[in-house]
Amino acid sequence: MPEDDVVFRLAQLLLLLAALQRLRQPGISLERLGCYDFLVANPLLVLTDEDDIDRKRLLMAGFDGRALSYASPAHRFTTRRERLQHDLALLIAYGLVAPTVDKSVLYRITPAGLDLAGRFTAVYARSYRLSADLLIRKLARLSDKRLREAIRAWTTVGADGPRPEALNLLDAVDLLQDRRPIEPWLESTAASNSVDGQAT
Repeated sequence: MPEDDVVFRLAQLLLLLAALQRLRQPGISLERLGCYDFLVANPLLVLTDEDDIDRKRLLMAGFDGRALSYASPAHRFTTRRERLQHDLALLIAYGLVAPTVDKSVLYRITPAGLDLAGRFTAVYARSYRLSADLLIRKLARLSDKRLREAIRAWTTVGADGPRPEALNLLDAVDLLQDRRPIEPWLESTAASNSVDGQAT
């Protein structure tokens, strides 16, 4: 899958951080960045209303809720979050992203990162920018707590869950054998993202 490629993931992060800068939200915590990173890449997990004009725009841009990438979302969310700190460390080492400390650690794109992100002209890059613009505006209205609750709902797959149409063999295996909750990652990230013992 494309997300297994580190260069692809780094490009996505740069596009996401560039979108945050463009929307005047230049600094973001590790926890929120992890949620945004996954949901912007998989926006149809969030926009499920068939009549939603934003969903239709994303479908026209090439996103497809039936794609394999939407299988087992909770497992994929956990895996992607486990890679995030490594990917951020690479971007920081390249001078494309910089951490700042103001009560908590926030990450923002640097001028060099903005310049590089602006050079991405592939069709997928344009589609990803659209997804980022739509999802960031929606997710920014949620508090950290509400975002945690929402992402649990959006990544839940089951016959009685909010996405029963997405239940397939891969999800059944996850439900039976790999029921690792995503809460521990979110809670540990929130704790590690504090300064002097103060939560973000």
